Amino acid sequence: MTAPSAHPRPFRRLRRRLPAAAAVLLLATGAGGCVTVHGERALLPATGKADAERTVRHFVEATNVANGKLDPGPAGQVETGALALIDGAGLKARHVNHPAGNPGYQPLVFHDTRYLIPRQRGWPKWFVVDTAENRDASRWLLVFTRGGSHEAWRASYLNVVAPAELPVFATDGDGYAEPVGPTAQGLAVQPGQLGARYTDYLQHGEKGAALFAGGAWTSGLRQTRRTRYAPTPEVYTQFADEAADPAQYPPVALRLADGGALVFFTTHHLMRQTVAHGPVKVTDPQIAALLTGTPGKSVTLVDLAEQVVRVPPEATGGAANHQVTFLNRIEGTVSASGR
Repeated sequence: MTAPSAHPRPFRRLRRRLPAAAAVLLLATGAGGCVTVHGERALLPATGKADAERTVRHFVEATNVANGKLDPGPAGQVETGALALIDGAGLKARHVNHPAGNPGYQPLVFHDTRYLIPRQRGWPKWFVVDTAENRDASRWLLVFTRGGSHEAWRASYLNVVAPAELPVFATDGDGYAEPVGPTAQGLAVQPGQLGARYTDYLQHGEKGAALFAGGAWTSGLRQTRRTRYAPTPEVYTQFADEAADPAQYPPVALRLADGGALVFFTTHHLMRQTVAHGPVKVTDPQIAALLTGTPGKSVTLVDLAEQVVRVPPEATGGAANHQVTFLNRIEGTVSASGR
């Protein structure tokens, strides 16, 4: 398995029975909720545009230093949640393989940046950035969050979306975005339930076939597990998937103009490959750099994934062309162990 591009979170809560597949080793509070701090209950913008602009500039500066030097330190100062863990592990692994850094790195530049700032009560607060960048024609969607006025803004989600797939966001008369809470009604699925429904679908298929539209990160991913990782006499592969703890990885959702919602959420994924005759040969340098233990007969990869989906209104959620649609998904290995 090739790890996409901080410290790994222990994968404590995978209690589901692992379904089998196999292949050659290619090796607290929801964001829409309200916590009262110092009695604050006023409905206020999460931030101002000038503060949001400063936050984004700081993020770009730190990102460029981190990726140029392959140093997770600067990235860890401007990221949090799944994004911080994925980037931290990726930079750590790349630094092991390229200790001199990445002299050919092309600095990131944002342009045509839009700030989607909601009005919110209490803490935590968050806002979303929709921006073009200098690598290609895609749009980056970033969620910045903080838990109190004493904390710095940090990016908790980053997803890349084709311009044609970018939805139209709902705004009020003053131009502020509309947040959608994790238990919001009137949608095909509540934002806070997406992680559980999605991981159930990956494990069992039939439980979510009617909810999730087909594509690379739904039916395609299940097909890949069945075919590329089909059992052989030499290698046996197991997968487990689980929703993330919303207190640690809060989902974030914005209302769309059609009454639906754009939702960012996090999930956990585990892949274990066991060979009939060891030792296991790990051929992926990214995985090898993160590996702990001795891979005598098996290697276990623990991944985090951050995804952004379009959730339709409940009234149209049952129609085949109005299912939950994935716009982007980024999965990264945060730890690897052998035994």
